[in-house]
Amino acid sequence: MATEELSVAVPWGEIRGRVWGPKHGYPVLCLHGWADNCGSFNTLIPLLPKECRYVAVDLAGHGLSSHRPLGVFYCSASYVGDVSRIVDALQLKRFSIIAHSMGGDIAAMFTALYPEMVDALVLLDSYGFLPTNSAEVSQVMRQGMDALLQFEKKTEDKTRVYTYEKAAERLMTANPTLSEQSVYILLERGLTPVEGGFVFSRDIRVNFKNITRFSLEQSLEMLSKIQASVLLVLARGGSDRILSEPAQDKFTSTLLQRFREENHSVVTVTGDHHVHLNTPEIVAPFVSDLLQTKALSQSHCLEHKL
Repeated sequence: MATEELSVAVPWGEIRGRVWGPKHGYPVLCLHGWADNCGSFNTLIPLLPKECRYVAVDLAGHGLSSHRPLGVFYCSASYVGDVSRIVDALQLKRFSIIAHSMGGDIAAMFTALYPEMVDALVLLDSYGFLPTNSAEVSQVMRQGMDALLQFEKKTEDKTRVYTYEKAAERLMTANPTLSEQSVYILLERGLTPVEGGFVFSRDIRVNFKNITRFSLEQSLEMLSKIQASVLLVLARGGSDRILSEPAQDKFTSTLLQRFREENHSVVTVTGDHHVHLNTPEIVAPFVSDLLQTKALSQSHCLEHKL
């Protein structure tokens, strides 16, 4: 499949990414997970329907995209605004979304807010909404705010220079679900060359807690606004084991029940959190089927522009 680089201007710089497929193909937006980049879809996209135009973006602060201005938080609501900027710049009226992990949270929120724009939504090892216990919302939000404010007070150099081998070793250690090949794929856009070696291109501020929080009740209400056909692809060794807050695992069964009540598809596959990148052949048939039956089959009567 033909690929090309993407650049979308935003008020603080640019959103970068990679585009796959024919210029007038049906548009599919691809959103990666936390601390990854659009290379997360390098192995999956070639296995998906060739009639589609896949727009895989580096989220703000990740990959080759600009970091947010100093003093600004990274949170899911801000990322949703970025998605709006991207689809507006590309003049997309209707499209589908494939999203992994944190990207799934962003995609689900966007789809709930703009249900008329999204035909199909694929959530890769993501529940779309990850509720916080109502009693803990204030505490979690304060932790995120305090972490950034304390970080801003530090005066020493906040970046570390690595050799390529040490950078790969660090990424592999921090993400044991990544295969060696997947580590090298993510490093293509995940490193910036500097004097003496490389620095990670992502903004260190993405490490702090997301201060946009929803209770279970709010999450279920948002989920009810989604009109798109949804596919959840859960990995047996995936997101259940890396929930950021211990109390969150008790909400997943309620979310899954609601997805099923809304006649959405839920499948569980063998693999870890990055199964879509490590072994995409396991995931691709399910994603392809949803795109063929819920997006491409209806697109002939709609106008898509990219």
